[in-house]
Amino acid sequence: MRNIKVILQYEGTRYQGWQRQDSTGNTIQGKLETLLTKMCGKKVEVNGSGRTDSGVHAFGQVANFHIGTDKTPREIMDYMNAYLPEDIAVIHAEEVPERFHSRLNAKGKTYLYRVLNSDVPHIFDRRYVYVLPDALDTDAMRRGAEVLCGTHDYRAFTSNKRSKKSTVRTVDSIDVERCGDEVRFTFKGDGFLYHMVRIMVGTLLEAGMHKRDVEQIKGLFDAGTREDTGFLAPAVGLTLVEVRYQ
Repeated sequence: MRNIKVILQYEGTRYQGWQRQDSTGNTIQGKLETLLTKMCGKKVEVNGSGRTDSGVHAFGQVANFHIGTDKTPREIMDYMNAYLPEDIAVIHAEEVPERFHSRLNAKGKTYLYRVLNSDVPHIFDRRYVYVLPDALDTDAMRRGAEVLCGTHDYRAFTSNKRSKKSTVRTVDSIDVERCGDEVRFTFKGDGFLYHMVRIMVGTLLEAGMHKRDVEQIKGLFDAGTREDTGFLAPAVGLTLVEVRYQ
């Protein structure tokens, strides 16, 4: 069995997230596994670097799968692109060592969140931005972003209250950039909890609307709960940009 690593792009608008579900075949993982199983004639399991939510997009999602085929990585990629829906594409494929695992070996990720800060519609961006016409204080959001960086327990910034796994993560940087009517948040870190990026965006947007004091954000790590952090920003504005490995 050969281990194949692929880099994927997808527009997540019409999918129920990455992870396969028994109740629907309309997931990214489900589409990939169905196609590869058909190609090989036996079941293929696809491992993703992370589980993007319903509606979240990807520029550089990484996945791997063990497969028995004589096809070259390029031929596998061409086969997949020939039969995948037009909103999912494989942009790179290579054979990797047997023990490589796209999630377990990942060292860091980059996410981009886009906010259209205008009451004038941008028709061609509508599937990739969260529309928020309220006035936003960019400087306040940048100060808040600085507070959210570092190595902390981010348990207040996840919607998953049942997990027994560690909620300590390292956020290397959060860049807040205004580009005309658009505000872009770029997050880089060693990993992110369930809904963590979207909750941090909601928290920063509240600071930008002067609904939350920047100083108050500091206390969220020590004594905060999910109820104390910001609203869950919609999935539409979020894109997984890159997954980094050693």
